[in-house]
Amino acid sequence: MTDHNGIALITGGSGGIGAAIARELSERGKGVAFTYLRNREKAEALAEELSKAGGVAIAIELDLRDDEAVSTTVDQLAKDHDGIHSLVTAHGPFIEMVHMSNLTPKLLRKTFESDTFAAYNVIHAAIPHLRKTKGAMVAITTAALGRYASTDILSVGPKSAIETFARGVAVEEGKFGVRANAVGVGLLEDGMFGPLVDAGSFNQKFLEKSRENIALRRFGTSTEVAKLVGFLLSEDSSFVTGQHIMADGGYAV
Repeated sequence: MTDHNGIALITGGSGGIGAAIARELSERGKGVAFTYLRNREKAEALAEELSKAGGVAIAIELDLRDDEAVSTTVDQLAKDHDGIHSLVTAHGPFIEMVHMSNLTPKLLRKTFESDTFAAYNVIHAAIPHLRKTKGAMVAITTAALGRYASTDILSVGPKSAIETFARGVAVEEGKFGVRANAVGVGLLEDGMFGPLVDAGSFNQKFLEKSRENIALRRFGTSTEVAKLVGFLLSEDSSFVTGQHIMADGGYAV
C-alpha cells in the first residue's frame, strides 16, 4: 500500500479469506471497504468489529456480476475516500467438485460469471483509481493452478483467467506505477474448506492424502494468507509485480 490517502477495496469480505484480509489491512492502519452479496449479518458484524477497533470499515452489498453497478460503486467509493490505493479480489462462489465429463456448460458459465467476470468488472472499474494513487492489487486464486486436482475444474478454470488479469494489469499498468500480483491459496482450515467437507466433497481418505502432498504436512489458515496479501500491498514489496505466489504449504512444489 502506498502512503497516499484513500481506502482499500476487498471483494468477498464476508468470506473467511476476505474477512482475514480486511482485518490484516485494518491492523496496518488502512481503511477498508469490502463487498458482500448475501451474508449481510456477517459483513455488518465485521464492519462493526473493525470500526470499534478504531478503523474505517465499510460493508457494501454489491452483485459483482453487474458491471454498471460495480463501476458506479467503485467510482463513488473513490470519491468519498480520496481514492482507492489497494484492490483485493477475494470473492468466489461455492465450488462444486465435479469431473469435467459431468460438468454442464450451464454450470460452467454460471461459475465464470460469478467468479471471473465479477473479478474483471471490479478490476476494470478500479484501474483508473489505482493509477492515481500508484496503487496495488492482489488477486486471490488457487494453488491448483500449480498442481491440478481432479474434479477441481470449477476453481482452476475461473481462477486461471483471474490470475491472467493480474499479470495483464502488471504489464500494462506498471508504467503508471501500479503493481499487481496473485496469491494461489491451498487447503485451509477455514474459508471454503469447511463447507466442502460438510458437503461431502472431501472424505477422510482425501484429507489424509492431501496432508501427505503438502510439504508442511498441515493445512493453512486465512490469517496466513492475509499476512502475505498485506505484504504484497505494502511498500515492502514495492519491486514485486506480475507474480503468482503460492500460499499452500508447499502443495504445488
